[in-house]
This record gives sequence, C-alpha cells and structure tokens, in this order.
Amino acid sequence: MGSWGPLFITLLIQAMASMALLTLPVMAPVAAKDLAVSPALVGLYIAISYGGALMSTLLAGAVVARFGAIRVSQFSLLLCAFGLLLCAVPWLPAVFMGAVLIGWGYGPITPASSHLLARTTAPHQMALVFSIKQTGVPLGGMMAGAIVPLLLLSMNWHASLVVVAAACVLCSVLSQPLRAPLDADRKVGQPVTFKLASFAQPIRLVLAHRALATMAGCSFVFSMVQLSLSTYLVTYLYDDLSYGLVGAGVALSFTQAGGVVGRVAWGYVADRWLGARLTLALLGGLIALSALATAFLTASTPQVWVWVILSIFGASAIGWNGVYLAEVARQAPKGKASMATGGTLAFTYLGVVLGAPLFGALSSFFGTYRAGFLALMVASALCGLVLLLNQRRAADAAT
Repeated sequence: MGSWGPLFITLLIQAMASMALLTLPVMAPVAAKDLAVSPALVGLYIAISYGGALMSTLLAGAVVARFGAIRVSQFSLLLCAFGLLLCAVPWLPAVFMGAVLIGWGYGPITPASSHLLARTTAPHQMALVFSIKQTGVPLGGMMAGAIVPLLLLSMNWHASLVVVAAACVLCSVLSQPLRAPLDADRKVGQPVTFKLASFAQPIRLVLAHRALATMAGCSFVFSMVQLSLSTYLVTYLYDDLSYGLVGAGVALSFTQAGGVVGRVAWGYVADRWLGARLTLALLGGLIALSALATAFLTASTPQVWVWVILSIFGASAIGWNGVYLAEVARQAPKGKASMATGGTLAFTYLGVVLGAPLFGALSSFFGTYRAGFLALMVASALCGLVLLLNQRRAADAAT
C-alpha cells in the first residue's frame, strides 16, 4: 500500500476524534446556558476528557501490539461516539461520564498511528509525515468550528451531538477494509494485562531516555497552551469581545487552519534546516507573542487582524505536535514507538488536565479570559527559553 495509505487513514481518524473532543467546547455558550452552569466549566470537561486519555494512552502500546493499530483506532472512534451520546443527555453527571468515554477513545489514537507510520515512513521524512498526520487535530477543530455552529442553527445542541457521534461511527466503518493489510503485524497470542505495571512501563521508558524526557516536558507546557486556546477561544470572543457564536466559530476555524499549515511547515523546517529541538524552541517564543497579542484584542479590533493573529497563534500553538511526535518516534528504542509515544503523551495530557482548569480558574478570578492568555504567554516563553538553552548545551557537547 505504500506510505500514503497509512498516512491518509490515520489523518482521517485523527480529524474525526479531534472533532468529537471539541464539539462540546464549541457549543459551550449554548449548552452551559441550558444546563444552568458557567461556560468556564468547559475547562473541567477538557480536564476529565484528557484524564481519561492519559490513562488509555498508557495502555495503547500493549493493546496496539495485540489487536493492531486500525482495530484500536476503530474501537476508539466508537468510544468517542458513545461519549458524545452521553454528553447529549441534559444531566451533568452524564456529560462528565461522556467526557471520560471521549477521553478513553481519544487517548490510543495517536500511539496507534505512530506505530503504523513508524514502520511505513522513511527516516528522512519522519517529521514531515508525522506533521501531515497531526494536521488531523486542527482539521478536526476546523470541522468543529465550522460545522457545529451551523448544526446549532438548524437543530438543538443535543441533536447536534448525535450527528457528530454518527459521523464517528461512519468513520470507524469506512476504515474496516484497511484493517487486514495494515494490522498484519499484530501479535495475536500476546496477552494484554491491566496491572499497575502496565501503566508504569511507558513512563519508565520515557524517564530512562533523556531525549524522550525532554520532549515530554516540552509537550506538557505546549499542550496547556493548545487546548486552552481551542477550548476557550469561542467563549472568550463571545463573552469578552461580543462576537456572535457563528463569528466566534469562524475565528476558531482560522486558528485551526493556521494549525494545519503550521504542522506541515514546521515539519519541513525541522527536517530540512533547524532540527526538532531548535524548531520547538522557536515555536515557544512565537506562541508567547501570539498569546500576548490575543490577550489585547478588543471588540473594536478589525476582524481581519483578529483572523491574522489567531492564524499565527494556531500555526504555533497547534503546529508543534508533528515535530514532537516524529522526534519521539525517532528517539524511541526499535519497535517501541507506540509505547514511547504513549509514555510521552501521558505528560502531554497531564498538561491539558492541569492547564485548561487553571486557565478557567484564572479567568474567573480576574473576571476576564485575558488573564488566562497572559499566563499562557509566560509559560510558553519559559519553555522556549529552556529548550533553547538545552539545544545550545547539546551543540557545545557535540563540539
């Protein structure tokens, strides 16, 4: 099948899972009003979802080895669909349980795709191919930002969630013909155990390799920024800048579109010129500047400038993942790309679990979402500085 078949199917699955995760945050102003809660609680939804993702991603390496990357991805999409159906129930405990299921479904998808792409991609194309695949995350965000508000114009938010759930099921079914050829490497007789050691093994693998640990720490900070932006942007524009829901959704789509372009562009830059770590250090500085500019947007800021700033923000804050994942797969011991990816993603998801609620808490405390964006500026600037210093130390050691 070559390398393009696995890339296309993993891109499609990633986009659908990302849309499932971000559907409720996009409709947060409407759903929160109906549920009689603050829209800022969407941060708790994200934290719960990624808490579930954190647990399931740690088991992904063993499960993918046993059942195959496509089968695990199919089952993950079905979990996302069930989670969306639960979120459609107008009862907070059901919504929170739905968040858990969406997280359980979302967690294994990236390790599964890394397993598949690591064995089908030439080494000199790793950053670019992984970056193209990871455009599925902002692509799913674009779909959520563009499609969900339109669904809300023709039906209520409960029915809109059901429509997205049906799309997840359809994507799972469409990937079935590829299961046999792409899962040919699965180890049918290998047992899968759900013991504490199974969760700890990927973490130990990451901490035992300095390069993997560095990537994990980087992803912890950047994931805080990425999901806070994707989760709160619509509500920020709606509440603080008096945008309509459709207009705010369009702005989110610009952010995600920037992420799509950024992921491919940064993958090319890392492969061709700067290398992964220096590219990520550069992104840390660009994220900080973008967060600062976003914090100072006003209702009178020309819309075209809002779109430009948010596109740059998306290109940096959403564009880093492919470079990071390719470097993890490159640094992982042979045959352990999915386990190493799962271990580093545990730190990534921990950043989301802590970051989104902290963003919401800061914003609620100061009475504006601008405070949250300023906090993101400080965190990303510090991360970029640390990465730059580490790169210089590595360069000095090499000479």
